[in-house]
Amino acid sequence: MRLDKYLKVSRIIKRRTVANDACDASHVTVNGRPAKASYDVKEGDLLEISFGQRTLKVKVVSVKDNVSKADASGMYEIIE
Repeated sequence: MRLDKYLKVSRIIKRRTVANDACDASHVTVNGRPAKASYDVKEGDLLEISFGQRTLKVKVVSVKDNVSKADASGMYEIIE
């Protein structure tokens, strides 16, 4: 699954266009490297998303195309 779609489906970022813009601005890194929106997310990847002064670090637990709002937080595990 594409990185921008994963961020939207997992509800880390609300809209796919915002996720795409964040990737283009190098606010998202995967395994320590800046990633493009087209990066193919796999289980076990470490994502780091910068929201202004705050940084969110998550580990990808599962990759699913459709999940309910209640199950979206189960797609990743917050680190730190």
